[in-house]
Amino acid sequence: MDKILNKSKTQPKVVVLGGGTGLSVLLRGLKEKTENITAIVTVADDGGGSGRLREDLGMLPPGDIRSCLLALANTEPNMAKLLGHRFSEGVLKGQSFGNLFIAAMNEIHGSFEKAIKETSNVLSITGKVLPVTLANARLIAQLEDGTIVEGESMIPEIAKARGTSIARMTMTPERSYPLVEAVKSIKEADLIVLGPGSLYTSVIPNLLVKNMVLHINKAKAPVVYVCNVMTQPGETDGYGVIQHVDAIIRHSMDGFLDYVIANTEGIPKDVLTRYGSDGAVPVCIEKGEEKELKKRGIKLIEGKLIDVKNEYIRHDTDLLSDMLIKLV
Repeated sequence: MDKILNKSKTQPKVVVLGGGTGLSVLLRGLKEKTENITAIVTVADDGGGSGRLREDLGMLPPGDIRSCLLALANTEPNMAKLLGHRFSEGVLKGQSFGNLFIAAMNEIHGSFEKAIKETSNVLSITGKVLPVTLANARLIAQLEDGTIVEGESMIPEIAKARGTSIARMTMTPERSYPLVEAVKSIKEADLIVLGPGSLYTSVIPNLLVKNMVLHINKAKAPVVYVCNVMTQPGETDGYGVIQHVDAIIRHSMDGFLDYVIANTEGIPKDVLTRYGSDGAVPVCIEKGEEKELKKRGIKLIEGKLIDVKNEYIRHDTDLLSDMLIKLV
């Protein structure tokens, strides 16, 4: 037991902020490199099964947190399969059993924070999964044409329909303070990672929580942004690496980022065609962008990071995790 504890103490402490599929994919690889992981997850989701539970039960949305818990789980495969199961019929159609499990824990313990901790124990997860705030947060976007859109699920939809882009994100309530345990993890971190994930609805929402930018900026750990490999219709149409970085700086401060990780690997034509039909294109490093990043004090790290599974493009979690650990 002492050897296990000592090993854990010597492993790097990595804090990852984000939400959605991108974060859970990264966590699956990262848990093979270190046991000291803290996933800080946005709770602004208001769509799908999570949105229905949020509306019906008045609880915080569990979906992104459930995905992260499953990614870090060390339990029987059947248990993980059970919590990942989605109902296909009846009033529960589209709902995840894992969401219902967390909802039950929330009702039993009377606390969303406690519900996540107890679910973490059931799944025997590596590291910790924390909601970024316990406030009933809702996202608000100001689009370039002046339109104001409220609600995470509506923002990309309306931006795409209006043929405009997102100018600025805010959050209500404004006094949505971060979890004390999340702040402590950031302070003690050896590396702080933003993304990968939806830029405006998964990554940036964590920076909108009051004083979170200041806590991250004051931390001793370097801050690295993992840039998406594809643009997201309604959120990042026409964006390259610089535009992704600019969006983060607009919602934080100059000097906030130390590193940016970007993909250089080509994508199979058939997969590219399918994504292209939805308006998504690869995020590439353009000529002169590395020099521009250097002017801002940001080091660019490039690599072949594509992993295609079932025609879906994801980051190669093993390669990306290795790359991150080497930065510590």
